[in-house]
Amino acid sequence: MSLVFATLAIGLVFAILAFGVYLSFHVYRIPDITADGSFPLGAAVTARLLKDGHDPLSATAAGAACGALAGAITGLIHTRFRINALLSGILVMTALYSVSLRVMGSSNLSISGSTLFTPFDRAVRSVWGDQVVVAGREVPATDVAALATCGVLAGALAVALILFLKTELGTAMRATGDNARMLRALGTSTDRMIVCGLAISNALVALAGSLFAQMQGFADAQMGIGVIVFGLASVILGQTLVGTTRSVSLGVIGALMGAVLFRLLVAIAIRLGLEANDLKLVTAVVVLLAIVAPGPLKRLASRGAGRKGAHASA
Repeated sequence: MSLVFATLAIGLVFAILAFGVYLSFHVYRIPDITADGSFPLGAAVTARLLKDGHDPLSATAAGAACGALAGAITGLIHTRFRINALLSGILVMTALYSVSLRVMGSSNLSISGSTLFTPFDRAVRSVWGDQVVVAGREVPATDVAALATCGVLAGALAVALILFLKTELGTAMRATGDNARMLRALGTSTDRMIVCGLAISNALVALAGSLFAQMQGFADAQMGIGVIVFGLASVILGQTLVGTTRSVSLGVIGALMGAVLFRLLVAIAIRLGLEANDLKLVTAVVVLLAIVAPGPLKRLASRGAGRKGAHASA
């Protein structure tokens, strides 16, 4: 039961990462590799500030702000110098590795004292004690508090992102990805929209990194390796679950569902005895299946519907 709570909590953290990837990949059609650098950057900045005695809220906000700056730099390199978006992300990601090392002063940095999870942990302990009985089994209060914290944050950010993408600015950002030429004809700067969108995207990714570091109790310069794949897997799985739709609400909710489902699949694989070294292979297989499976399933469904129609007419 404790494993389920911990897996769901991590899945909700990666749902915040998926929101950021959803913006860059689904809205702008840009596979932004900056995420592999902004994720550990958010963790490094938060860990350093907490180590220096700052409060968790400001430390977390600073980590997200640094991620936004990294995304804006990627956007500026892409729009100002007309460098391919993928290459721009790779350049910034490479530079951010050194920045994270500078911030932490070493390859990793432990987090001690209060974190963003501490108030929830204290609240749970004050009501139920160190162990919470769920479905007849005892679960550590820490795991319950982590799940509650991540659930509140992921839910609030999902609602905020949906509402934002329906505003005038959010609509302009979505239009940039759909038809940039038309938007330029209307006098709107698509370059500004791209910079703004990548900044928000990487702010969410860095926020996820900050929360993940606080949950694990340490920040590591290499903890961001492959997170773009996790994010893409979540978004693609979400599209498989809710269907390919232009609805912003379903897209964001699908990304959240995809992130949680993906972490559950990883947990099941570990539970079945899979070695940690094979997790990248599992990730690749899951993403491939999520991309390929919808086509054959639709064909099977259409064939089934055709056969039913033929029998009905007969």
